[in-house]
Amino acid sequence: MLDANHCPGAALIHFRLPNGQCYLHTGDFRASKLMQAYPVLASQRINILYLDTTYCNPKYRFPSKEDVLEFVVGVTRRYLNNHPKTIVVVGAYSIGKEHVYSAISKALGVKIYANASRRRILRSFGWVGISENLSTNGKDTPLHILPISSLRFEILQRYLASQDGQYTSMLSFRPTGWTYSETIGENLNLIKPTSKGNITIYGVPYSEHSNFIELQEFVQFLRPEKIIPTVNVGNAVNRGKMQSYFQQWLKA
Repeated sequence: MLDANHCPGAALIHFRLPNGQCYLHTGDFRASKLMQAYPVLASQRINILYLDTTYCNPKYRFPSKEDVLEFVVGVTRRYLNNHPKTIVVVGAYSIGKEHVYSAISKALGVKIYANASRRRILRSFGWVGISENLSTNGKDTPLHILPISSLRFEILQRYLASQDGQYTSMLSFRPTGWTYSETIGENLNLIKPTSKGNITIYGVPYSEHSNFIELQEFVQFLRPEKIIPTVNVGNAVNRGKMQSYFQQWLKA
């Protein structure tokens, strides 16, 4: 098993069969050039690649994780400079998006507040930079984690009101690749937040799945004999388009 650059515990699984053939199943992953240094991938031909094709469409060319994290930290710094009594909320899944709030925590030198259930999950990872920075009291830190499904104005307004006047405004981030817009492309500064009263929500194209170019580079590095897409395969049109992309990549 190899690190999948996705969420904690996610792995690429490499199978070597008795007949000598090698299969690679990516599961959910975000392809990275660092994967080209994995010895087992660099030294053995992949016969069949089961590929996470969540964003296998040329319109999905969202920025790198690193660029999005830098943008999020920059927005947070500027907002807090102008509005010191701001609570910062990051939307997250039960597992996933940890790098977003960890980056804010590290840059600002603040702890991370999450409810007891999420704290148990996060502590189980043993991640340096997260486990020791969790707070059990939301009043001790302006950085709070909520379910990504909670990032709606009416819910956030109630959450802000529950802070007993400690904060006068809220800055929140919805980090998901589905917020990506071709109009914005890689220019994150074009992102326009939505605001209602004293609450501001930024949708940022932070994804833990590969964008189209990353998929292309990964396939061209491996040059497998056969590729089986694992996402968005419900109709023949999608499957046909993806196979045409694979063929183009392998001809290059």
